[in-house]
Amino acid sequence: MKLPEHVAIILDGNRRYAKKKGLSAGKGHDAGADKVSKLADWALELGIKELTLYTFSTENFNRAKREKAFLFNLFRKKFNELKGSKKDVEVRVIGKFNKFPKDVQRILNNITKRKKKKKKLVMNFAMGYGGRAEIVEAVKDIVKKRVPRNKVNEDLIRKCLYLKNDPEIVIRSGGEVRTSNFLMWQSAYSEWFFTEKLWPEFTKKDLIKIIKEFNARERRFGK
Repeated sequence: MKLPEHVAIILDGNRRYAKKKGLSAGKGHDAGADKVSKLADWALELGIKELTLYTFSTENFNRAKREKAFLFNLFRKKFNELKGSKKDVEVRVIGKFNKFPKDVQRILNNITKRKKKKKKLVMNFAMGYGGRAEIVEAVKDIVKKRVPRNKVNEDLIRKCLYLKNDPEIVIRSGGEVRTSNFLMWQSAYSEWFFTEKLWPEFTKKDLIKIIKEFNARERRFGK
């Protein structure tokens, strides 16, 4: 089985999982965070080199204050745990952090500065992320640098994006079939997979099944 180097996932279905189980929304988010920890282990076992996870979108800031407060506390806890982890994992964060509480911003900024000399897996967490906003920020960066028009090309735009590497696979859990403003540039030629499983229900077997289907597809890149 040929493994993709980079897999991206839209982590959808935490609240619906909680409702299905008769739990509070917070318990659903807890279950989703626990599944992310397991996902890291699966990726290390399988040999996947990079994961990009849609963790908190720009639109998620419009959620109820109580739910946002719970999520911010969950981020404080989980990112501090990742910071102290001894796994061969380098954690990166992409997105705009200015709407998060100041202490959460510090945690996210500190994580982005930490580099591991030895790493088997890179985990990118999309926080305060939106695909359109990412492209707008890239354009602003190019304008600020006063790059001549004839020098603007795809390679230059890519260098200005939050995420430089394109995923071979993008997975969306939760049964919804839409891209939701995720990696609009980077996923142009990715293979998309939509699963009915809610994110906390997603298993290692589901991941392997998707990889097998990925191997069965013919990737033509428009040729």
